[in-house]
Amino acid sequence: MSSETPAAPAVTVIIVNFNAGDRLRRCLDHLAAQRFSDFETVVIDNGSTDDSLATANASSHPFTLIEAGENLGFAAANNRAAKAARGAWLAILNPDAYAQPDWLTQLMAATARYPQADAFGSLQLDAASPDCIDGAGDAASIYGIAYRHGFGAPRATAPDDYECIAPCAAAALYRREIFEQLGGFDERFFCYGEDVDLGHRLRLAGGRAVQVKDAVVLHEGSGLTGRHSEFSIYHGHRNRIWLYYKNMPRPLYWLTAPLRLAADITLFVKALAGGYGGAYMRALRDGYGGLGQFKAERNSAKGDSAGMFVWSPIKVLRRQGRIKPIEHGDRDSKRNGEAS
Repeated sequence: MSSETPAAPAVTVIIVNFNAGDRLRRCLDHLAAQRFSDFETVVIDNGSTDDSLATANASSHPFTLIEAGENLGFAAANNRAAKAARGAWLAILNPDAYAQPDWLTQLMAATARYPQADAFGSLQLDAASPDCIDGAGDAASIYGIAYRHGFGAPRATAPDDYECIAPCAAAALYRREIFEQLGGFDERFFCYGEDVDLGHRLRLAGGRAVQVKDAVVLHEGSGLTGRHSEFSIYHGHRNRIWLYYKNMPRPLYWLTAPLRLAADITLFVKALAGGYGGAYMRALRDGYGGLGQFKAERNSAKGDSAGMFVWSPIKVLRRQGRIKPIEHGDRDSKRNGEAS
């Protein structure tokens, strides 16, 4: 019997589960069909009370289970699972995101094609209507609103590979070394916005993120939390306030304050009309009330991260991000050059 330790896989796929129902098994079944095979799968369960784990065990795809015992949130659960990962790359995948057979193949091909990048995003298509885009990379606007590029647009309009502010962590690939150096996701966010926050920090550290057109997943989109549930409304709006205070360059933050105030008022009217005004008001209270915890970490730079913001209100309304051509070059020399 050999006592040799098995070679580490190229990729560790991490799935955070919390009462995902049959979605988790479906997600695992899609991983079983991947053409790229050099990966391991880690499922971290945030104290689920449904039968999702029992159902997942019926899948043919093997996985390592980490039982958190409580709901740590998306950010903290991924960070914990990342510590147990053996792969040089971390693929973060939602249980309601169903990877197409060449998903990992395309992502790993992109790592070779763009060696200067440390994070890669997937083309998310609406699981209920695959001809419709659910997201093609995250976008950040000066109005204090982050969103997925192309949401609701026809698949035919999906952009070719481009440099984005951040990949959507529903289906994203990160260089593990850099993920660890940056401290992973900010656990104070709990859920929502932590991927855009990480994208800002990556860019300010000299890193780059690339959105990959041919790496495709079918995504239910808030299939677990509900797009307009109190949970989604509260955490989404609280975290957008934190996100921009923490990451927007200070001069730009104060310069654009009237625009964010206008956005707050507009979104409040929308929340009232949708019947979730209470959750929205709590988000404003805790969002602005909690800014002090980020004071020491605020971005004082006027650097490259600011150049990725969307300024056009028309683009924001149309869910269009900033499509930046990919800069080629050596990753380490680029990072060292920008840090000097």
